[in-house]
Amino acid sequence: MNSCWPSGPPAIGATAELSRKVSADDINRFTQISGDRNPLHYDTEAAKASRFGEIVVQGGITSAILNAVVAESLPGPGTVFLNVNWDFTAPVRPGDVITGRVEVLEARTDKPVTKLRTTVVRDDGTVALTGTAVCYTMTITPGHPMTVGTGDHHGRDGRTGA
Repeated sequence: MNSCWPSGPPAIGATAELSRKVSADDINRFTQISGDRNPLHYDTEAAKASRFGEIVVQGGITSAILNAVVAESLPGPGTVFLNVNWDFTAPVRPGDVITGRVEVLEARTDKPVTKLRTTVVRDDGTVALTGTAVCYTMTITPGHPMTVGTGDHHGRDGRTGA
């Protein structure tokens, strides 16, 4: 056991993934949060005339599944992104099922820091996002004031940062 990793660092090569179906409602919710009103997300004619040929979701929706994977699965609760390096390689459209996957490439023993390989794949097998992320994992104490009453383990006001 190591004080910075109470349960030990994650194993090199460990993986985790989550899947979800993306909807047009996700576009609207993300727009409310971000203010991104790019016509490629709303205007059927503009999107049809683009190289995508149809409405596409914002990149933040595509990458958001990785927030859930790192905060819920690997490395787990208390994890936030320190750095991401992502290439968006294909569009995601409303109706697509996307799977976010992480794989541990490095786990420091002196700090609770991991480097992950990150991918998001559409249900047709197309890779929509690929890259790496560096994460920091804080120890979460059940009942701690930062977690009480939020309904999650992301901090006092529910913001994740991961």
